[in-house]
Amino acid sequence: MEAAARRRQQPGAAGGPGAQPGASFLQARHSSVKADEAASTAPFHLDLWFYFTLQNWILDFGRPIAMIDSFELLYYYDEYLGHSLWYIPFFLILFMYFSGCFTPTKTESVMPGAALLLVVPSGLYYWYLVTEGQIFILFIFTFFAMLALVLHQKRKRLFLDSNGLFLFYSFAITLLLVALWVAWLWNDPVLRKKYPGVIYVPEPWAFYTLHVSSRH
Repeated sequence: MEAAARRRQQPGAAGGPGAQPGASFLQARHSSVKADEAASTAPFHLDLWFYFTLQNWILDFGRPIAMIDSFELLYYYDEYLGHSLWYIPFFLILFMYFSGCFTPTKTESVMPGAALLLVVPSGLYYWYLVTEGQIFILFIFTFFAMLALVLHQKRKRLFLDSNGLFLFYSFAITLLLVALWVAWLWNDPVLRKKYPGVIYVPEPWAFYTLHVSSRH
């Protein structure tokens, strides 16, 4: 009994008074680590966006080359079946990724220099994708869904991080380029005859074939 009483009186014993400073120190350190993690800035995924933009350009411009010797079959796949199988999941995945690019810290809502260098090539690629793929409706629906999500999250005081800003500004540049492209060719009689529908978005390759290569 006396030995047990002496053990309870020893400082630092489990449950004794001496254990409180150590426990308080560990709790304070754990809270400090959590605060540092919460305050850390979400990094811009340079490797993701760089390789994503690069592979988009390579695959889309390499596809017409692969279509020579088997043209008819691949043309059907590319123009009809391929658009549904590729573009709808593509934009859906982009929107799902975009929905996770929000931060409660407004100071993190800024694009680094690397993002500013990539945003124009990225927007230019999406312009080519929208015009050549004839998917303006799908693109504009996705862009408006992104805009609505931004306004909704802003009410909760959530802001786009660097990756969300990069994707949003890429789409904004795409919309501007499409508008300029359509305005430039608005009164073109040849393309107007080729694209008689309500939505007039000429394909770049059609413009090249009808107005550039035909001169040679």
